[in-house]
Amino acid sequence: QVQLVESGGGLVQAGGSLRLSCAAYGRTFSSATMGWFRQAPGKEREFVARITPLSWSAMNSYYADFVKGRFTISRDDAKNTMYLQMNNLKPEDTGVYYCAAQQTRGKYDYWGQGTQVTVSS
Repeated sequence: QVQLVESGGGLVQAGGSLRLSCAAYGRTFSSATMGWFRQAPGKEREFVARITPLSWSAMNSYYADFVKGRFTISRDDAKNTMYLQMNNLKPEDTGVYYCAAQQTRGKYDYWGQGTQVTVSS
């Protein structure tokens, strides 16, 4: 059974930092694009960042404009784990953060259960 398990969420003051982890179980995702999404209360889920596999010509990362310069996505394929380092957090970053992985290119087939991030002002 394939599982993605997020951890690292919590309550932090504005300007603080958190590091989210996404551990994969049941299969390896070293050849898959993986991503982070978030959903704020009353809003739709939105894209945050994604990272392509190291096996491609170059491992690339992409970010939503509202996190550029503050968040960094990374992966450790030896640990089958992806990370999201979040710095200079803002109250509007509050939400449930989900990790996801593609099996079919361009489609996120696997999702974690989410981890809550709350940023107080």
